[in-house]
Amino acid sequence: MSRTTPPRPFDVAAAFPRLVPLARTATRLHPRPGSPTPYESSVGGPLLWPAGEPWPYCQEEHEWHDGRVDDWLAGFQQGPNAMLPVVQLYVRDAPQLRPPAGADLLQVLWCPCEHPPEYKPPTALVWRSSTEVADVLTAPPKTQEVEYEEYVPVPCVLAPEQITEYPGLLALDKDFQGRLADRGEWLASGSDVDAAYAAYPDSFYSDELSLAPGWKVGGWPPWGLTDPVVRHCAACGTGMDPLLTVPSGEWDSSTRGWIPYEDRADAAPGTENPPGVVISRGNHLQLYVCPASPDHPHATLIQ
Repeated sequence: MSRTTPPRPFDVAAAFPRLVPLARTATRLHPRPGSPTPYESSVGGPLLWPAGEPWPYCQEEHEWHDGRVDDWLAGFQQGPNAMLPVVQLYVRDAPQLRPPAGADLLQVLWCPCEHPPEYKPPTALVWRSSTEVADVLTAPPKTQEVEYEEYVPVPCVLAPEQITEYPGLLALDKDFQGRLADRGEWLASGSDVDAAYAAYPDSFYSDELSLAPGWKVGGWPPWGLTDPVVRHCAACGTGMDPLLTVPSGEWDSSTRGWIPYEDRADAAPGTENPPGVVISRGNHLQLYVCPASPDHPHATLIQ
């Protein structure tokens, strides 16, 4: 089933032309529980992984119990931890992806544990050509340690949808932030904010006009824990681009205006997080890639 984001209350770039060159296309993934196959884009679904290719393991310190009840202490094991599939994306579903030559598939995996010093799940990013996978791995290695069940996504099918985004409020310069906080500027532009935002028109911009919530490819990254900071490639120093936003929900009380038409009848409390993923007590995990080369290491950031 497709998902359709309602149009924004009005064209904010027409009201504030400084936003025109800042428009970016994002692909909302709209994950919903289902039974994806390796030949589909998915969240938490099976990967199109070659049977003869080694599976990624997290090499950080792990400890788990093997289930033996006769000798509890002897049953403890230590070692690498098999990573879990997070998202699989075919380029046909997310045109913003810039894969290496010949690749048409992105696979992201993580360890479902928050490791120091940044206490976030380590991630692995794999590009591949789907046409080169003949024999698919049907039984991936078992992930032994799961620190938080919220890092084990519910298998979800996707309904990719392209939308236009503008920078979040913190990513704009202070002068422009001040203009957006002044209702008189909105009225002078020939538009106005929703009455509920009359005292805080900049919040109207943040909630309704700039960043789409939820799982998405590309677009503008959300900020909040820190001020915006450019991520630089560890290999070449180039400023990195947002690749993927992994959120702790598809919407919340302040972003209900972004709920797709198809979900509105059933958007009761408790339905806002179909994959069940929660990042670091309710934040977002952002993945960044180097625009100079998809072979350079990616970066992650929690916001």
